[in-house]
Amino acid sequence: MSWKPNSPRDLQRSGLNKAPRLAVVVAPGGSDLDASALARRLGLPQLPEEPERESSQCQDYDAFVLIGGDGLAIQRLGAGSPGPVCVDFGSAGMRHRRGSGHNELLGRAVGVGKVSVLRVLDATAGLGRDSFVLADLGCDVLMCEREPLIAALLESGLDRGRASGDPWLEGVLARMRLWQGDAASLPVEDLGAVDVIYLDPMFPARSKRAAAKKEMALFQLLLAGKADGADELLAWSLEQDVARVVVKRPLKADYLAHRKPSHVIAGRAVRYDVYVRRALG
Repeated sequence: MSWKPNSPRDLQRSGLNKAPRLAVVVAPGGSDLDASALARRLGLPQLPEEPERESSQCQDYDAFVLIGGDGLAIQRLGAGSPGPVCVDFGSAGMRHRRGSGHNELLGRAVGVGKVSVLRVLDATAGLGRDSFVLADLGCDVLMCEREPLIAALLESGLDRGRASGDPWLEGVLARMRLWQGDAASLPVEDLGAVDVIYLDPMFPARSKRAAAKKEMALFQLLLAGKADGADELLAWSLEQDVARVVVKRPLKADYLAHRKPSHVIAGRAVRYDVYVRRALG
């Protein structure tokens, strides 16, 4: 998932073009060795322990990367900041989403049922929600996430779910794999096995749910000032030898890169622009 930023002038005025100030800290149940390894991997400082939120030390950072007994989470700092964001594929929210009408639309868009095992590349994985839905529908899903910290959240969520002891959850996650980097950097053998490329360029959340808003705020913090690249990613996707490319868009938004799709599958709030390159199967 990538964020479509405002204009450079808007970013400069709002201060959102500044690199986020992050630090790794050990949360309850976490390991100092794991925290040190993560800090080195991400190139972030590590604090010996999590300071009190009112302390002057917190003013030096925008967010803490918390590594605890339940895995990885990111906690924004500052007055009125919401709770931590993590990837929990076994959460009640993810289980509830299994019955959502959104699943049917997404499944139709990528072509679920047209081949025995549909292989989907989610080139903008984000927190992995749509990838999980696709895997639950029976697809083999390869997730790509270029932002290292978001990829680390995904990796933590996968590890946690695979060790859950829940047969259904472990079965779904067995159909999900993570590539940490740009989709264009995928090995040739992985890219050549893909049937469908799925793109979800992030757009401002219209949901009234607090969870959606705090996750959007997190992405805006981590991706502030970075090039969106969504148009270029669509152009790259359409150059690949895949049966179709599917783009998730707001219902009334322009076509990505102003390229008209073969057909559109629309819901109440979002739509799926489907670019058919050849028949599936």
